[in-house]
Amino acid sequence: MQNQPQRPDRILRMKTVLERTGLTRSTLYRKMEAGTFPQNTRISTRCMGWRESAVAEWLDTLKK
Repeated sequence: MQNQPQRPDRILRMKTVLERTGLTRSTLYRKMEAGTFPQNTRISTRCMGWRESAVAEWLDTLKK
């Protein structure tokens, strides 16, 4: 069995995260503050994003 190469972890911007999760912006920030959603990562001075793997893992926990 061959090991597939691991894809690099992409950084998702706010619009994409909201589309994938179905959350509103305010709910997303409220969940981050409560510690129930992954923290964002600074991309540049005024730009934030979330690791795709962290968002996918959070979505998987909802399915359980």
